Amino acid sequence: MDNEQPAAVAMADEVTGIPGLDAAAPRPGTGAVVEMTGIRKSFGDHEVLCGVDLTVEAGEHVVIFGPSGSGKSTLLRTINLLEEPTAGSLRVLGREYGHGKDPDVPRGKPVELRRAVGMVFQQFNLFPHLTALENITLPLRRVAKIKGREAEERAAHALRAVGLLRHAAHFPREMSGGQQQRVAIARALSLDPKVMLFDEPTSALDPELVGEVLAVMRKVAESGMTMVVVTHELGFAREIGDLSVFMEDGAIVESGPRGFFDNCQNPRTKQFISAVL
Repeated sequence: MDNEQPAAVAMADEVTGIPGLDAAAPRPGTGAVVEMTGIRKSFGDHEVLCGVDLTVEAGEHVVIFGPSGSGKSTLLRTINLLEEPTAGSLRVLGREYGHGKDPDVPRGKPVELRRAVGMVFQQFNLFPHLTALENITLPLRRVAKIKGREAEERAAHALRAVGLLRHAAHFPREMSGGQQQRVAIARALSLDPKVMLFDEPTSALDPELVGEVLAVMRKVAESGMTMVVVTHELGFAREIGDLSVFMEDGAIVESGPRGFFDNCQNPRTKQFISAVL
């Protein structure tokens, strides 16, 4: 492609990292970042989440898996209030966002929450009329209030981190699905989140493109970013998961630390893992 590259792209080669990937990595278990207690969510008469308790520690990689319709994505979406819990307490970075009644816990606003919690969806959600670079600079300018050249440089560094710097001037239609999802990851990381949520980020991809997205996610995990990942890629979940969570019928059936895939006890968990792996 002969697309003209912005000047900020050339400068990106002089910087090796981006916010969210180049900071000192927190050690797993050094403090709760997300605390969910008794989370319930109903759509009309249908209860999708049935009193879920989940704690995510700083630097921890939590993988959530289970059959379709088990409530995995709904649970993930409650963490940044894309779905408002019907009941239960949600605390993120020490602030209360759910229905908790503790007066000593400061209450936050959804907009504050979403600035601290990045999310990557099943679909890429890129603006088709904007280039890869512009898709990243737009939230930097509107959400983070970063202006002009600084926003472009930060976006270019983010693209470099996911291996797409040379595609900075390309539009989504000029990129593969895997490349578009990597731009979406770069966009989320560029805002310097404290937690990254991934909602089945490879489910919309052709099988041959899955590996490139998982490679970027692996890099994010290795950086020490706190991550919560809903996925059907159990090989990847087994590799990166510090805490593995199996859900069914809106509840956590079983969860456990590293080694979970070999040491789980619940018959339904074993059945699901053996059928998928």
